[in-house]
Amino acid sequence: MAQQQRLATLDSSMADRLPAYSRSLFDAKTEKGLTFEAIAQHLGRAEVAVAALFYGQAQASAEDVDRLSSLLGVPKEAIAAQMMGFPDRGRSGPMPPVEPLIYRLYEIVQNYGYSFKAVMNEKFGDGIMSAICFDTKVEKEVDETDTTWVVITLRGKWLPFSRF
Repeated sequence: MAQQQRLATLDSSMADRLPAYSRSLFDAKTEKGLTFEAIAQHLGRAEVAVAALFYGQAQASAEDVDRLSSLLGVPKEAIAAQMMGFPDRGRSGPMPPVEPLIYRLYEIVQNYGYSFKAVMNEKFGDGIMSAICFDTKVEKEVDETDTTWVVITLRGKWLPFSRF
């Protein structure tokens, strides 16, 4: 039996931490039965980037707003100013995270962050991976034993520290 498509919706317990437009976007997304993947295809963006727009963690372009308004039936005037303004990143959830999936991602950085840093420093020198000049994707992989795996790719520009 094929797995039914399920949609990510807005958790009402975090709605107060998000921009006012987030609720409108999530409500319209749910009403239209659209996944982030489908919306991303319509916008010509990555699905994680589109989800970041919904959570107020990324800045929308005028084209993003036009296409979202058209696709979701949300008035452009209701979302444009905030979505095209400067995002207030990092405030959508508590720190440390309490949502189990987000906590596990945080736990990966807690447990392996210094290991990632050491390997990156050996390969690239003294610097950091950009989270600004950055992209990511999430993929589903099923192995030969029918075990499902999450594959998260993080791709950031390497920024060497400058000497001054």
